[in-house]
Amino acid sequence: MRAVGGLALAGALGAASARSAGAAPTTWNHPGALHNAGDINRARVRVAAGTDPWRAGWQRLVDNPHSSSTWTPNPQSVIYRGTGTSNNYPILYNDIAAAYQNALRWQVGGTTANADRAAAICNAWSNTLTSIQGSTDAILVAGLQGWQFANVGELLRGYPGFDLDAFRQMLLNVFYPINHGFLRDHNFTCISHYWANWDLCNMASIMAIAILCEDGAKFDEAVTYFQSGAGNGSLAHAVPFLHTDAAGYGLGQWQESGRDQGHCVMGVGQMGALCEMAWNQGVDLYAHDNRRFFQGAQYVAKYNIGLDVPFTTYSWGSGTNCAHNEHTAIASGGRGHIRPIWAMLHFHYHGRLGWRDEYLSTMYDDFVGTEGGGGDYGSTSGGFDQLGFGTLMYAK
Repeated sequence: MRAVGGLALAGALGAASARSAGAAPTTWNHPGALHNAGDINRARVRVAAGTDPWRAGWQRLVDNPHSSSTWTPNPQSVIYRGTGTSNNYPILYNDIAAAYQNALRWQVGGTTANADRAAAICNAWSNTLTSIQGSTDAILVAGLQGWQFANVGELLRGYPGFDLDAFRQMLLNVFYPINHGFLRDHNFTCISHYWANWDLCNMASIMAIAILCEDGAKFDEAVTYFQSGAGNGSLAHAVPFLHTDAAGYGLGQWQESGRDQGHCVMGVGQMGALCEMAWNQGVDLYAHDNRRFFQGAQYVAKYNIGLDVPFTTYSWGSGTNCAHNEHTAIASGGRGHIRPIWAMLHFHYHGRLGWRDEYLSTMYDDFVGTEGGGGDYGSTSGGFDQLGFGTLMYAK
């Protein structure tokens, strides 16, 4: 038994540990992607009672213009991202943020006007979108916006006026083939060419689509890749080196640590979304490989709150000929980068499991605070790479 963060790694992990990872559910939990029925009910009750921090999280939601029930969607038949294209993909991520935030306001606040708006946004896109195109960056759209859109559908499941069948077909026909194809062949480049985030967002999309469509093969595809995939998004490649700091905390060096901190934080958020969705279907990816993800998240959090971390030289091959590259030191660019990803992790490790998570908790409590969502962290794509509102939905 090895200690991480001052606590032994053995012990009860709750219902999610009941089934070994990699086995798709025989009975699917709905809602069961980023949010389960317990999350939603807790937020509903605490917001109605005016109890913080849920009240503060709710206020961030209702103050965001994307959550307005008057939001007008702008569906496109083709979405482009990448150099030399029209780059209209911000239209998509803004509409997804609006759909999610309206769906969340309905689930927590009970306002049917918001549910109607979320359903209208989803229906408009499922009746219009036919393809995602551009440079290789189009793969990021398929991954990032794929898992986010599927999560909106999961929140709206069963709502009158929401065309679930058409929405599923859009995800299966437009998003999933890109997700699957990328993980299969990585554009025929060296397997280490693409950064961890590329794999992770596409794995998360496959997982979310699997849950929405109750597709066991796709669920297992995402889980298996997380556990043993060849690319940089699989856990052992995303967290290639393990360290222990002077305080006794296990730290996992993140694959993009020598690149910049914005992408490290992004990667932690993508892996967190994948693990949370699996947890809500009874599979504990959070704990896989001796809680390697926990150590990776602690490493990224520690460096971004201003503390030093160890670093091992990281080497990789790029391009089609696997040209040699290496990072010899951690990158300080973007240090202190803020994204609304930490509440979910802090309230899993500390709230559900009772672990000491000093660096995660410091990042959440002292740097991020009450989490907002898309539209609260700038207008560029980085501010929309996560759905947010973790304080409202995960505080325990």
